[in-house]
Parts: sequence; C-alpha cells; structure tokens
Amino acid sequence: MMLSITADYVTSRGCPEPYLRRIAEAGFTHVHWAYHWHTDFLYSSWEIERIERWLREFGLQILDLHASTGVEKCFYSPREYEHRAGVDLVKNRLEMAARLGAEVVILHVPPLPAVAPARETLRRQVRKSLDALAPVARAGNVRIALENLFPDNFPHLRELFQAYGPDYIGLCYDSGHGLITGNGLENLAQWKDRLISVHLHDNDGSSDQHNLLFSGGVDWPRLAELVAASAYRKCVSMEVMARFAQCRDEAEFLRKARDTGLRLAAMIRDRRVPAKG
Repeated sequence: MMLSITADYVTSRGCPEPYLRRIAEAGFTHVHWAYHWHTDFLYSSWEIERIERWLREFGLQILDLHASTGVEKCFYSPREYEHRAGVDLVKNRLEMAARLGAEVVILHVPPLPAVAPARETLRRQVRKSLDALAPVARAGNVRIALENLFPDNFPHLRELFQAYGPDYIGLCYDSGHGLITGNGLENLAQWKDRLISVHLHDNDGSSDQHNLLFSGGVDWPRLAELVAASAYRKCVSMEVMARFAQCRDEAEFLRKARDTGLRLAAMIRDRRVPAKG
C-alpha cells in the first residue's frame, strides 16, 4: 500500500540522502518534501538533479512539496522588494515540483489582521502573488494547496477559495493545526471538495507537536470519514517528527509511523463509497 512521510522527519537542512534511504527501507513509497520549508533557500538545478537521482535510486516518489513563505523573501510582505523576492522563491519550488513529478505545492497564507489597513495590505499582496504564480503553476501542471494554520486562517482561505478555481488553488488539511484551533474538522467538512493534500500528525491540543497518529486528541474516525468523502485520492501523508515521539531510535519511529499510517489508510478505505460503474 502506498504511504508517505515527510522527508524532514529528523531535520529540514543538510544532506537528505541518509533519511531518504531509511524512509525507503522502512517501506514507504512516497515523501512529502519539506526541506528548507521556512527559509530563503533557493534550489539550484544541480541540487534538484541530485534529489531526483536519490529518489530514483531508492524507489521513492515525491507526493507533494512544501513551498517556503521565506524570511526576507516573503510573498505577502508589504515591502515590494521582499514581496517580489518571495514570489521568485515560490516559483523556484513550483519549478522544482514540476521537475520531480509532484503535482501539489503547499503554501502558508497567514490569518487576516484585525486592523483594516493591515488586512487590506495582506489581501492585496497575497492575491498579487497568486496571480503572478498562476502561469508557472499551470505550465508545470502543479496546483497550490493552502494550508490551515493556527491562529485560525480559514476566513482568509475561504476568500481565496472563492476567488480562485480548484484547477489552481486547493486545500492542504493539517490535522494538528485543526486540533489546536478547535474547528479544523468543521472547516474540512465544508471544504472537502477542495482537499488536494494532507499533513497528518497528532498532538494534545496545546501545541504543534507533530506526534505519531493516534497518540493525541485528533478525532481520527471523523477525519477518515471526511477524507474518504473528499476530493483527495492520494495516499496517507504524515508530517510526523522523530524528536517528539517516544521511540528508542529512528528505526522504531519509522516502523511505528508506517503502522499508524497503514491503520489510518485502512480506515479511509473502509469508509470510501465505491464508484458507480
């Protein structure tokens, strides 16, 4: 059965080769690429080529890729030079995804500020960026998935889902973030037809812990029901981190991650209504 885990389950910087090897040896088929997910790092063609060779060597596929909002290169910055640099940073990830065969790039869009001037500035900068990124995404046959965050950004996401079609913009549902905000599954139920990516992990509701599935407060039966009824048809993808799990070593962590991922995949499969012939 196909199953995905984040490539940065130990670290999001440095050489990914040993971790990709261990992911493959543990029986995973796909990876969520989240290296440098919140940096100004630009991937060169040489680095992308090497990643492509590692994936081929280990028999792995990229399920999706986490774009970076950047630090100084930020696509929603009110400073125009930072905004434009941020657009270039996301373009870099879109082009990388297309080259590696990923059809979805995930992006963080912040909540709308309460103060009107700041709110309108953010709206304007985000939409300018999405408009500029659309031709690059379409040229590479890649869609952008906007991720639910905490503090709750779903009011902003709703506006963007209404402004852009599902052929370009979809939802990445993060189960840990949804638990923290308290309304994640309610929002997923409303927008399940836009679901194109998942970040699955657990926590106790107090912080973003990226724990193994079924170890915290996420309502996994309800989530499985919603995913089964959604537009999402790809494999279970877990954004779990080894440092938060109570495991002796990486091997035990990867084994437990795989077991819990397969458990959830079976729950989703059992709740999926067969297509009519």
